[in-house]
Amino acid sequence: MTISSLRITLIAAAFGAVMLQSAAADDTNKSIDDLLGDHTVYQAAISALQKGVTAHDAAAVAALVRYPISVAVKGKKMAIKSPKDFIAHYDAIMTPEISKAVTDQKYADLMVNSQGIMFGNGQVWINGICKDDACNRFEAKVITIQSAGPE
Repeated sequence: MTISSLRITLIAAAFGAVMLQSAAADDTNKSIDDLLGDHTVYQAAISALQKGVTAHDAAAVAALVRYPISVAVKGKKMAIKSPKDFIAHYDAIMTPEISKAVTDQKYADLMVNSQGIMFGNGQVWINGICKDDACNRFEAKVITIQSAGPE
């Protein structure tokens, strides 16, 4: 195989992989649209969550949470009632296991059902929170943060 034909083969393989990822992301978008509502609302929240966790930006992550939220802090269940409380306990809530589940999650591989969107093995869930009685307006928020437990 010549270098030119090897390059063409590699480019074609890379293009095929991108097309598969794009199709999988389209499937995720369709699932979100069908089960939960406008995927662009969720897509923005997912991206913001992953960026916030990657940057270890407690305030950015706290802004994405629905309060109150029940979490385990050092093995004890605790109700976090505000962004201020979340920020104060950020490292105990967003453990390395939970943070890795968020940062490693590929959009195309998200599990979507009527309960929301799951990261990893259930460490984090996002769902829509209605802003009006008819739920015509909603925002995507983190509704669950938990350890997946022993593998």
